[in-house]
Amino acid sequence: MKTIKGPGIFLAQFLGDTAPFNSLESICKWAAGLGFKGVQIPTWDVRMIDLQKAAESKTYADEIKGIVNAAGLEITELSTHLQGQLVAVHPAYNELFDGFAPADKRGNAAARTEWAVNQLKYAAKASRNLGLNAHATFSGALLWHTVYPWPQRPAGLVETGFKELANRWLPILNEFDANGVDLCYEIHPGEDLHDGVSYERFLEATGNHNRACLLYDPSHFVLQCLDYLEYIDIYHEKIKMFHVKDAEFNPTGRSGVYGGYQGWIDRPGRFRSLGDGQVDFKGVFSKLTQYDYSGWAVMEWECCIKHPEDGAKEGAPFIQNHIIRVTEKAFDDFAGGGADEALNRKVLGL
Repeated sequence: MKTIKGPGIFLAQFLGDTAPFNSLESICKWAAGLGFKGVQIPTWDVRMIDLQKAAESKTYADEIKGIVNAAGLEITELSTHLQGQLVAVHPAYNELFDGFAPADKRGNAAARTEWAVNQLKYAAKASRNLGLNAHATFSGALLWHTVYPWPQRPAGLVETGFKELANRWLPILNEFDANGVDLCYEIHPGEDLHDGVSYERFLEATGNHNRACLLYDPSHFVLQCLDYLEYIDIYHEKIKMFHVKDAEFNPTGRSGVYGGYQGWIDRPGRFRSLGDGQVDFKGVFSKLTQYDYSGWAVMEWECCIKHPEDGAKEGAPFIQNHIIRVTEKAFDDFAGGGADEALNRKVLGL
């Protein structure tokens, strides 16, 4: 077994226009001061990293790595959540997702998709230049508007949707394979990959591509009422990344999983700071350690109640206290008698 690395922090939710949240150098110093050991870098904010430059210049990638290392941290992974979303967008969501793209690509779905695909390919090369072996993204969605269908879905719709999704991602997956990096999809409502079954459909449509891996985040499964511990039993071989995020689900007689179009504070399902929700993190860390997960435990903070800086301050020790230092010997070794084939045969009555 391996000891999970951490604590890490996903920087996306903490970026801002004032120090220390407005530059890679200052936000890394802030994170290190709270006890974090690694940072997951969002690649859509040029204050953190120029993704294309990191893909094309090993010297620049080394400079980025040097800034992080100077703060006493490591880069855990890069993230292209927003770009990945744009690989597949149903027209009904065009206006809502246009803001994820550069201004000159907005209003042009084809140009936006082409830009997103190129961004992912840059991410593969940049990850290699930074010495990383895993990358975080979203799958995008062509079918999400049919998740609870009325009227019923036309025959073959789901198969056609996943075939098209796989066709869009296969060139990207091949680029990640060429660079020796696992592409980890965060399984998330709003994406076509939102639970185990939908991931399996996608995996099959890609020909079981070896780089189509998983970012495990139990908070999204709490909100879906999915067994997030059994999920690890089923998919542990594909889990290459881990977001440590808490959530709670408190249904009422007025609202349940769908939330009634309410804001986050009033929804039955909502994200919480670490330790304030319902996720059994002792069970999660135990399962991942049991199955030899060797990656990072990275805090993703989202909470509709607590201040983000307090969530971050509490997050580092929370993760550190849940990381299990694995044992190097069996607890009953003291009672062992060593290997003796003759004794073994005698015990067996042979």
